[in-house]
Amino acid sequence: MTEMILDTNTLPEPLYRLISTKKVKVSETNGVINLTPIVESDCPLLGIAADCGFTVDDFLARKRDEKVLEGD
Repeated sequence: MTEMILDTNTLPEPLYRLISTKKVKVSETNGVINLTPIVESDCPLLGIAADCGFTVDDFLARKRDEKVLEGD
């Protein structure tokens, strides 16, 4: 089984008009190709703070600050 994520604007026009999302998952199983629209959430904390600007360095700095406050 093969899967990939595509922007819908790369699809042919008839398919593009049928899909209302910005991205689509394309998968192939036993010669059958499936297009699954991907609905993206506006929640900035989906996953582990995805798309909120919270970097690994910010996370590590907070963890160091927590350790100092705990007295470790």
